[in-house]
Amino acid sequence: MIFPPLLLIPALVATPTPEAAVAAVLDDWHLAASQADEARYFGHMAEEAVFLGTDATERWPKPAFRTFAHPFFARGKAWSFRATRRKVAFAGKGAVAFFEEDLETPNLGPCRGTGVLELRGGEWKLLQYSLSVPIPNPLMEEVKERIRTHLAKGGQP
Repeated sequence: MIFPPLLLIPALVATPTPEAAVAAVLDDWHLAASQADEARYFGHMAEEAVFLGTDATERWPKPAFRTFAHPFFARGKAWSFRATRRKVAFAGKGAVAFFEEDLETPNLGPCRGTGVLELRGGEWKLLQYSLSVPIPNPLMEEVKERIRTHLAKGGQP
């Protein structure tokens, strides 16, 4: 008989691991930004999501972040982040994912992203994303002094 082996094919199709599912969402989120796909980018974020940027003043609830980011998407190029390393951990019986990722970016140089996603109705949604620029320890004193000078001149943190 030829047909019974075909019945086994669905069993051979691998279901992605939770780590792979989270990675796929994050990779697509970054890709959507580089392709200036605003709807897809913000569609990966929960309505109550918060984006924390590299500047101390950048705490963006999703609606404010979308308003800020819209001109970048409208010009056809937002930003380009590519994860070079990522670690994912789970809590809440597997419905909450915490992650950290090292990023390659053409504009900011090496960056780090950390955040939280929650599984909602079978979809992973970003609740929080924090973007930072890691500072090598040997440069910390210089950076700290430059920030101190900036603040002393009335600059914002």
